[in-house]
Amino acid sequence: MRSLGIYLHIPFCRSKCRYCDFYSMPHSPADLKSAYVEALCRDLARRAADCADCEVDSIYFGGGTPTSLPPSELGRILQTVTDRYNVTPNAEITTECNPGTVDLHALQSLRAAGFNRLSIGLQSVHPNELKELGRLHDYAVFERVWNDARRAGFANLSADVMFGIPHQTPESFLQTLERVCELSPEHLSAYALAIEEGTPFANCADTLPLPDEDATRKMYLSMIPFLKGHGIGQYEISNFSRPGYESRHNLKYWRQEPYLGFGPTAHSDFGGKRIANARNLDGYLAGEDISVSERLGKAEREDEFVMLSMRLCAGLSKTAFAERFGRIPTEYLNRLRTYVPPGFVHPTADGFAFTPEGFLVSNPILSEVLSFGKD
Repeated sequence: MRSLGIYLHIPFCRSKCRYCDFYSMPHSPADLKSAYVEALCRDLARRAADCADCEVDSIYFGGGTPTSLPPSELGRILQTVTDRYNVTPNAEITTECNPGTVDLHALQSLRAAGFNRLSIGLQSVHPNELKELGRLHDYAVFERVWNDARRAGFANLSADVMFGIPHQTPESFLQTLERVCELSPEHLSAYALAIEEGTPFANCADTLPLPDEDATRKMYLSMIPFLKGHGIGQYEISNFSRPGYESRHNLKYWRQEPYLGFGPTAHSDFGGKRIANARNLDGYLAGEDISVSERLGKAEREDEFVMLSMRLCAGLSKTAFAERFGRIPTEYLNRLRTYVPPGFVHPTADGFAFTPEGFLVSNPILSEVLSFGKD
């Protein structure tokens, strides 16, 4: 049977962070949330027949803030997946979680429902940085949720942090990493702040007290050896883990493996087609088809494979490319080779990968590599 990942978008949250451009609605009433759970379960049931020959080995609840739903509702959605799909006994089942949305009882309920991994949003340990981001918690609340998750039986916990945020310095970012490492996380995601159009940050970008480019670069480059020294190795441009705790679900995206997404703005890559759902909650609740699909050609798939592979520390493997497309990616390899002397790319046993310095400038490099691949 084919391996399959399932993503479930929960578009609700307590409040909208100032940097966030994800599709989510704060302060939503309980009846709207219940109606959404109904629609999500109907959608899951409707599409199950297409997956009869698939084994689901990763399930990921993202948002928004999934834990803005009661644990019973999250459990109901998960039960629908396990009832309708072939879910493997050792499937990775993750929900994102914001501090302040769960207590020990809720975490125990989630664990009993079958969730075995939490991704908890911290972003920073410093009150002034959290306040500028629009976060509602402080570090003490995060730490309490983290410890309660351990007591509830979660043995796979991930923390989200951000760098390049207002008021932050390389020293304050290091302090955030130190406090996180004291909790012995299995996984850590570290994202650079991006000012996205339509967010509150975009409206005041010129006045935000942001660290300069050199300081942000120092944060990223110092983070990699620091985490490695604590047994947490980098495996993707923004993701780090202890051995064996890489995010199985996210690896599906980066390895171009099949996944199905449910809910507004969710994406799928299934049956040779890319499917994108619109930002249309009303249409989704009404049972309308809010998706747009496209079938990518071979050249587009090859470009995408290279782009996603180069997000990983393992980089582009000519063997893996050849197994997928039936040829050696000579033009991509030749183009990547030109970035070895500047120190942005290094050779591997089977291809090329970005260096830490290369990850910082990966977008312009890949735009050159991929446009060359389409010639």
